[in-house]
Amino acid sequence: MGEAPADSFLGDFLNGVDLKSKGQETAICVGSKIYVIGGADLESTSLIGVRIFDKSSGEWINPIVLGTKPKLSNGHSAVLLNGDRILVIKGNSNSDDCFWFLEVGTPFIGEQERTYGNEVVAWSKGVLGNVEKPIVISGPSGVGKGTLISKLMIEFPSMFGFSVSHTTRAPREKEQNGIHYHFSDRSVMESDIKDGKFLEFASVHGNLYGTSVEAVEVVADAGKRCILDIDVQGARSVRASSLDAIFIFISPPSFEELEKRLRARATETEEQIQKRLRNARAELEQGQSSGLFDHILVNDDLESCYENLKKILGLTEGVKTARKTYPELVDLPIEHSVSKIDQRILINCGAAEYHKASNNMYALDLSLLKGGAPGRTRGLNLYVVNPSTDCVNGDNQLS
Repeated sequence: MGEAPADSFLGDFLNGVDLKSKGQETAICVGSKIYVIGGADLESTSLIGVRIFDKSSGEWINPIVLGTKPKLSNGHSAVLLNGDRILVIKGNSNSDDCFWFLEVGTPFIGEQERTYGNEVVAWSKGVLGNVEKPIVISGPSGVGKGTLISKLMIEFPSMFGFSVSHTTRAPREKEQNGIHYHFSDRSVMESDIKDGKFLEFASVHGNLYGTSVEAVEVVADAGKRCILDIDVQGARSVRASSLDAIFIFISPPSFEELEKRLRARATETEEQIQKRLRNARAELEQGQSSGLFDHILVNDDLESCYENLKKILGLTEGVKTARKTYPELVDLPIEHSVSKIDQRILINCGAAEYHKASNNMYALDLSLLKGGAPGRTRGLNLYVVNPSTDCVNGDNQLS
């Protein structure tokens, strides 16, 4: 809490772009609130802080800040987008670290504010380019999900990856943290679940298991397409999240055939088989009737089912490696100016005002944004602007 900021600091907010700043702080007005971005974070002096001035009450608010916070920079600019998120462009950074989104009114923020009963904002790192949609594969035990996924991994070894799940149970012999599971304290995992950092979770025999947003993002950052092998309830949770994925349900040709396969494994007691059959019947009813899944594949013949799976994923013969292309890195200086035109942000790195010609002018295209907090914001495209025409040169796309 505190007194109102000086008028000279607030200035005028034109076209969603704040053109006045005080030191390393930038102010953006959203409705009756002014978001002041910059300076040291309350928890770490090396991270960018956020505080809010409420014009209606005349008081300062220190919000709950979620997501991975950007490191402090010597200067930055800020642009309001659609009234619910602020694009922060860090100076003296390259394009791998300079674009950050502060969400202030997105659906995710609304959920978190209802949970906490307090003002909430969330950071999301902006990433140039896009990635293939993750794949959620569900189906009852014994239907052949694992075999189909193994065939994908063998035929396309560098294209797919698994997210590493979290659990609160203790590691077993030879299990390694970060490889088999992320082994977590229960209090930490419960806090992260509350913060919306998990796509899905469940309590099994007194221990928590779950898939974090970050675990899926790490696979995408490595240029691979993430596969999530989860049950129907987990798939429902993922569908309700911000993750844009393809949902595939693997079904047996009949319930009788599924029972036959489970018994043929001869690895479980009759009690365990009956439990799996009860769960399988419920999953089949939900998976085939809820509209949750984009595709339903019947695993009557393994090879035919596998070929149909590849068709859904757009895989053709001869494609064996990931199609990820890495964008060229661009260094942005501390001194730069920005302006917003529709879904593009024009960044002038060479002159104080945009109308002065510069050989270091870029356009950041935001029209294909995907994702957001608590994960990454992907789909950014960066172009070189032709200074003689002030037009974006499509041939000079950098991502």
